[in-house]
Amino acid sequence: MSAHHDVAVHFISSLDSSVLRDPVTPQEARKVLWKIDMTMIPMIMVTVVLAAVDKVIISNAAIYGMKTDTHLTGNQYSWVGSIFYFGYLAAEYPVAVLIQKFPVAKFYAACIFAWAIILLCTAATQNFAGLAVTRFIMGMLEAVVFPISSILTVMWWTTEEQPVRVAMWFNQLSSVFAGIVSYGIGHSHSSIHPWRLLFLVLGAFTMLWAIVLAIFLPDSPVKCWYMSDREKFICIQRVRKNNTGIEDKTFKIRQVFECLADPKTWLLVLFSFAQNVPNGGLVTFASIIVSGLGYSALNTTLLGIPTGVLATVWQLFLSYFASRLRNMRCAIIALANVVPMTCAILMWKLPRTNKHGLLAAYYVFYTYWAPYVLSTSLPMANTSGHTKKLTMNALYFLAYCIGNIVGPQLFRASDAPYYSHGYEGLLACVAIAIAAISAYGLLCHMENRKRDRQDGTVDVQTRREDAAASAFSDMTDKEKKEFRYTY
Repeated sequence: MSAHHDVAVHFISSLDSSVLRDPVTPQEARKVLWKIDMTMIPMIMVTVVLAAVDKVIISNAAIYGMKTDTHLTGNQYSWVGSIFYFGYLAAEYPVAVLIQKFPVAKFYAACIFAWAIILLCTAATQNFAGLAVTRFIMGMLEAVVFPISSILTVMWWTTEEQPVRVAMWFNQLSSVFAGIVSYGIGHSHSSIHPWRLLFLVLGAFTMLWAIVLAIFLPDSPVKCWYMSDREKFICIQRVRKNNTGIEDKTFKIRQVFECLADPKTWLLVLFSFAQNVPNGGLVTFASIIVSGLGYSALNTTLLGIPTGVLATVWQLFLSYFASRLRNMRCAIIALANVVPMTCAILMWKLPRTNKHGLLAAYYVFYTYWAPYVLSTSLPMANTSGHTKKLTMNALYFLAYCIGNIVGPQLFRASDAPYYSHGYEGLLACVAIAIAAISAYGLLCHMENRKRDRQDGTVDVQTRREDAAASAFSDMTDKEKKEFRYTY
């Protein structure tokens, strides 16, 4: 066993024998899972939705007069959308390191509180420079959201449970919340301009939520304040078969190099980039695209709500099947991407006079998010070794960042209001994403078969015992010969 053991090993070694003596019953396991679902999912979900709302509200602010009041010209608005992800990009690696240095939940809450302050400051901006600075800093602070949410997911749920749970917290309900808030503020009679009021209201709400998280979100199962020692032990035993460990604060450079040398790493990176170019474009231009079809600002905010509902339902549908069908996740992702690819063609080729057809294609295109959500657990589930997991996670969301930087640049001011070049770009990116995730799934399948051949003389029980022995050591998936990849 590796000399580096994670906190789970230390916790188990400190337990009284009475806690460890009795085998875990199915009833106990179900009760603990229910408690995890009822507490952790709401906390992660609200955080992710708030982060998305705080990020995408720029689109509704644009149709409420922000572009005029801040004197944006040419493609400056596109850069306001992109610069958020430059901040995200700048902070991604420091965040990966800081996660290892500080308690996860407290670090999470501190960053959320800080970006709430920046959101409040955005309401006071007067020009492009002010917007650029606040958006850049917000991007840096929001860089914690996906890495920490992914780490929490792997800490608390088994590989089989992860797809549905990720689909629940990594949803598109932000457009529902943003639409309702924007519509209400659009009817206000305040002396404050509606777009400024948007940032003030959301900033205050986010600040309150950060305080809630600081009080209630546990850093890990072994530090969970609302569970007994027996329940904590069951939590650890549940995720033991993930074979990815719980937590180890030691940084190991060899695990970084191993991650960089793995071709599977770069296929996931390419997929993440290609899948997020459309996201970057729509986050920034969604309301502008809809209002360009002839709808008023108020109606446009309401017309954005169905995208969140449709995307979330589709996401849960795909995640259910991914959790039921073993090693079919990559195939489901590739096939599901055919839907937004078809919609990209329709948005590109339909006559501009066909307003309802264009709006329908725009709505259904939002199914692009579900394949990406399905993929987000792959980097963590298929990577063992704490430093390697964090490196993989950082690279994956580095690609997320770059894709979102490129996305707004596809929608140029000179193409308004039809943005035909933007739709061409969306089509190309979805096609690339299909190819990348298909190749990744094939490599995982081939590696599993290779390990099965090499390990063919070892019976299943022995393999399970080997996996259990190394589950909480900080070894990588390459070093654990009993490790099998999920695809």
